[in-house]
Formats: sequence, C-alpha cells, structure tokens
Amino acid sequence: MLDNSIPTDSCLVSDTTVSTDIEALYCNHHDWLQVWLRRRLSNAVDASDLAHDTFVRVLVSGRVPNAEQSRAFLTQIAKGLVVDLYRRRAVEEAYLAALAQLPENLAPSAEERVLALQVLLLLDTALGSLPSRVREVFLLSRLDGLTYSDIAQRRGISVATVRKYMLRAAQACHGVLNSPTGTTP
Repeated sequence: MLDNSIPTDSCLVSDTTVSTDIEALYCNHHDWLQVWLRRRLSNAVDASDLAHDTFVRVLVSGRVPNAEQSRAFLTQIAKGLVVDLYRRRAVEEAYLAALAQLPENLAPSAEERVLALQVLLLLDTALGSLPSRVREVFLLSRLDGLTYSDIAQRRGISVATVRKYMLRAAQACHGVLNSPTGTTP
C-alpha cells in the first residue's frame, strides 16, 4: 500500500511534463509575443516586460494551452497586461496632476508619493475587479459625493441595493489593502 503523503513517479512526471510544455511554449512563442507587443506599445522595454509577465502568469497558473491555441492564449493574457499597464499609468498621471495643484509646502515627500501611488494602484485593482454597477455606485458616492438616495434614484435601483454595493466595494478595498500580497482575496 502506498503512503499518500509521498509523491509518486506519476506526480513527478506530471510536473516535469508541465515544465517541459511551458519551456516549449516560451521557446516557440516568446520572440513572436515580444514583437506583437512592441507593435502595439511602440516601446521595446514595455514589450519585453509584458512578454516576460505573460509567461510568468502562464507559469503561475500551470495551464498550458495546446499547440493550436498557444498564440491566442498568450495574446489574451498579454492584452490584459496591456490594459493593466495603461490603467496604472492613467492612475499615476492623475495623481501627479493632482499633486501639481498643491502648494509646494503641502506637497508630500517623494517617499509619501510612492506609498500613496501604491495604495491608489491597489485600490484601482480592487475596484477594477468589481462588476461595473458596483464600481459605479461606489464612485458616485465617494468621488461625486452623492447620497445613497440620490444614487438609487439616478441608477434606478433601491437604496438597499446601493448599500449592498457599497459594502461589497468597501470589502474589496479593505481586502486589498490588508492583504500581504496586495491582491483581492
């Protein structure tokens, strides 16, 4: 009788097979992906970074597509990373523009700016993971200063639904800020 706590050879073969498949995926498609990204981004450094990040995502997920699906699979991951890159840059630009409006004596230090930007990016990630209706309700309340009643009337939903959406958004923000990895649980 085998002890289930000890890996069998088939378990090792499976890990080796996945590793070999990822290596083959990388060797066969990395250059193509980098060129594809460079054309879309017009920036070789960003293209190289996102190509690398694409394969890191594949490696972490452990999912390897079949040969016919490889480029479509990599393209889907890379497109998401491009969206994330542009979103991060938009958040950073908006934050820097807001800082430029402050009097010099009230401007945060370089360290405080970096920390604040990291928090903004975490919150953006948390809000981006929510359904659009939940995110919109949260932003109407927090950015536009609307009351729950005003939001309910504007969105055509009940005040109870507004409360539910606000709780969900607050939980997502709280979760990402208190997560050691900075991701939503």
